[in-house]
Amino acid sequence: MKQMIPGLVAATALLALPAAAQDALPADPETAAAAAEAVTAEVAYIFDTLLFLIGGILVFWMAAGFAMLEAGLVRSKNVTTQLTKNIALFSIAALMYWIIGYNLMYPGDWTITGWIGEIFSLASLDPVAEADLENSYSVGSDFFFQLMFCATTASIVSGTLAERVRLWPFLIFTVVLTGLIYPIEASWQWGGGWLSEMGFADFAGSTLVHAAGGFAALAGAIVLGARHGKYRADGRMQPMPGSNLALATLGTFILWMGWFGFNGASQLAMGTIDDVADVSRIFVNTNMAAAAGAVAAMLLMQVMYGKVDLTMVLNGALAGLVSITAEPLTPSIPAAVAIGAVGGIIVVFAVPMLDKLKIDDVVGAIPVHLAAGIWGTLIVPATNSDASYVTQLVGVVAIGAFVFVASLIVWLVLKATIGIRASQEAQISGLDISEMGMEAYPDFVQAK
Repeated sequence: MKQMIPGLVAATALLALPAAAQDALPADPETAAAAAEAVTAEVAYIFDTLLFLIGGILVFWMAAGFAMLEAGLVRSKNVTTQLTKNIALFSIAALMYWIIGYNLMYPGDWTITGWIGEIFSLASLDPVAEADLENSYSVGSDFFFQLMFCATTASIVSGTLAERVRLWPFLIFTVVLTGLIYPIEASWQWGGGWLSEMGFADFAGSTLVHAAGGFAALAGAIVLGARHGKYRADGRMQPMPGSNLALATLGTFILWMGWFGFNGASQLAMGTIDDVADVSRIFVNTNMAAAAGAVAAMLLMQVMYGKVDLTMVLNGALAGLVSITAEPLTPSIPAAVAIGAVGGIIVVFAVPMLDKLKIDDVVGAIPVHLAAGIWGTLIVPATNSDASYVTQLVGVVAIGAFVFVASLIVWLVLKATIGIRASQEAQISGLDISEMGMEAYPDFVQAK
């Protein structure tokens, strides 16, 4: 049960009751105190539930951010396919999280202690007009909020594999990722599993969500291969600029906004003045880390290449956000700035490193979510004395190994059965024509 709000708030709540109710207030001090405590518990329940719902709405809005970012960074001949993948993956995530994911991630009982929760157990809500104060928030608000994190994990994979993965194999992978892979690894920490018992710390999911999505994307990129023409026979990389940097920038700002719900509502409580103060602290640290990541990437690009690359600045901001997600509460503002800045620097070096390895990541999701996610998780003990560097490393390795291997198996099975890669002809003409039969910009001649 969350800590009760101070007596002043309880008294205020009592005074707010209608006059008839005031006439009925018990005269006995002990009975009056019990009544005040009941009102206090209800107020905490209301505010905690409200935090989950508002936070969930903000994280849902990140789905629009991913859609706009990816639509802007792919070529115009693939925009419709990318938008379709984004709305489809969110819808699939919602259904799979209800059918199996939620109770697998938050088991009432562990099937295998600390490792596997309840399997094929539908999520359910509180009965109508029967709120349960045993929890300080409604079951529905918790399900709604946690679902958004599940969908975010799948969105990360979508951008990496753009422009050459076929639609239906990707959606089948999304079913497995959101129904099984993500809920299992997230349950190890947030569901009270073995990582939680070890003392692993990941406040809002730098590893549990972002690095996990990055590992799944990396496995897919390796199995799928690069886009046709991306890497030349002479070893040089062929730039493939996105279709609309205005959309990509809009998507980044939407993601930045949504992150306040992502991190802020992960406080999981707003029923006390301390909780509210902590939520505001999280908002500030989240914003400063993002700003530092963008500025660091911009300055480093100027120093290294003599020019500023907008896409790198956008990803620098996102990397700053991912970096602070593992611990947005305990850092001071200077510490948050430093953590976010390092995330932005990581992106500048990681993007060309992937190209040297010939791993084709269309939107830079692996540097942003995987590399910066690992950094953010490992640096948690620098500001949170309850965390351990060894435990953080164990958590990153365990989650990374599980998600990568499980994803690799799924991608290999899909490749061997129905195939996952669009043909060379389809990639040249664009997946909008081959997969969807329609174009996002029909009034313009598509660049082949």
